[in-house]
Order: sequence, then structure tokens, then C-alpha cells
Amino acid sequence: MTPLVLACVVGAAILHAGWNAVLRGGSDRLWSMTLMMIAVAAVSAVAVALLPWPDAASWPYVIASALIHTAYNLSLVRTYRSGDLGQTYPISRGSSPVLVALGAAVFAHETPGAVAVLGIVLVSGGILSLAFQGRMRADFVPAALTTGSLIGAYTVVDGIGVRLSGNSLSYAASMFLLWSLTMPPLYWAMRGTPPAYTGAQTAMALAGGLVSLLAYGIVIWAMQSDAMGAVSALRETSVVYAALIGRLLLGEELSPRRIASCLAVALGAACLAW
Repeated sequence: MTPLVLACVVGAAILHAGWNAVLRGGSDRLWSMTLMMIAVAAVSAVAVALLPWPDAASWPYVIASALIHTAYNLSLVRTYRSGDLGQTYPISRGSSPVLVALGAAVFAHETPGAVAVLGIVLVSGGILSLAFQGRMRADFVPAALTTGSLIGAYTVVDGIGVRLSGNSLSYAASMFLLWSLTMPPLYWAMRGTPPAYTGAQTAMALAGGLVSLLAYGIVIWAMQSDAMGAVSALRETSVVYAALIGRLLLGEELSPRRIASCLAVALGAACLAW
């Protein structure tokens, strides 16, 4: 991985932790997610109009990724009802490098080495440690792991799809547009009339959508030429930033044990990226 890609993916990790904090802090998380997707739709529609179409071979992956991302949106909202950011985020994100590494090995022939196996052990150990910290609802761990499984699925799909697209920006814009257009009708079907958000709350959610677009757009670009497992793992060092954001902005506890668990997940992710 080149220094440029390394720096960009680390930046994406910080951005990703930031928009998850925006979502976790919202009073109606499903509406916050919908507003984020409205912002993503506006930007990606312009991009699709200006960019060439991705190659036809990538379109099944564009559609599959958009559908998986929609399921991920709903699962993520449910996950944040069950636990705080410092617990749910590391489990959801920390479990995905393992799944991506396995998926990449099966579908893209990216076989992990000994250091990667060590990374899997560290990530799994950190997840198990986080799962038994603090008070949580009974559905906390299954919800977070479901989200992690969906993250692993769409990452592998996008890693393969972008390599068939001929243009990473075209692929990302097309996928983002299809994905983002699913949320407004889903919200209407599930909740009906949206809540009365203030201008500041609306602006924060819209900005979170733009940040999420940039964060994952960087990851798609990076996976065009680098190993999926390495890129995904490096991105998941965001668990450390999420724990800090949860403590500083959301008032969540940051105990020594939680710090150690997050560092274990981050170290495991770094091993997977070796």
C-alpha cells in the first residue's frame, strides 16, 4: 500500500467515525439516516450525470451493493438503539475485517498470511471483550454483528465490482445513487411523517451524509488497486476514533478496559493490513 493510499484510508477512517457519531447522537436515527441519504443522492446524481457509465460487467455489483447498503442502513439504526457508540461501533466495524479477509480469499483469491491470522485473533478477542462490558440490551451483540456481516458483504462486493468498472468514481457514484434513493420511501413506509428537526439538526445530518460519501468513496477508490482485506482492516482503525468521539462529544464512558479492547481491535486490523 502506497503512502498516499495509506493516508487517504486513515483519513476515511476518521471521517467514518465522525458520521457515525452524528447518526448515534440524532434524536430520530432513522430520519437522520434518511437525511444523510438525501444529501448523498443530490451529490451522486450530479456525479452520475457528469461521469461516464461504469463498464457493464460491474452493474450486477452496483445493484447488489446498493441493496446490501440499504439493509446495512436499517441494521445500523437498530444497532444504535441497543448500545452506545463506544460499544456498538467497535463490534460492528471490528468484525468486518475478518469477514472481508475471508470473502476476499474465497472470491478474489487474496489469501491471508500468518500476520493476518494474528490480526483475526486480535480483532476477535477485542470484540469479545467489548461484548461483555457495561450494561446493554439483550439484542446488542447480535444486532452489532449483523451490521458487521453486512459491512463485510458490501465491502467484498464493491472490491470486486470496482475492479470491473473501468472507473472507480463512476462505480461509486452509481452505487451511491441507487443506495441513497431507497431510504426516503423506506422511511415513509415505516414512519410516515418525519419529525420536526431544527435547522441545526437537519444541517448536521446532511453534512454527515456528505462525510459518509467521501469516507466510503475513498475506500472504493483504494480497493481498485489494493487488497480488499488490507484496505478494510485499515479503515476499521476508526474504532479508536469512535471511542474518543463518544467520550468527548456524547459523554460516553471510556474505561481502561474499553480502551484496551479498542486498541486490540485496531492492532488486529493493522495486522490484517500488513
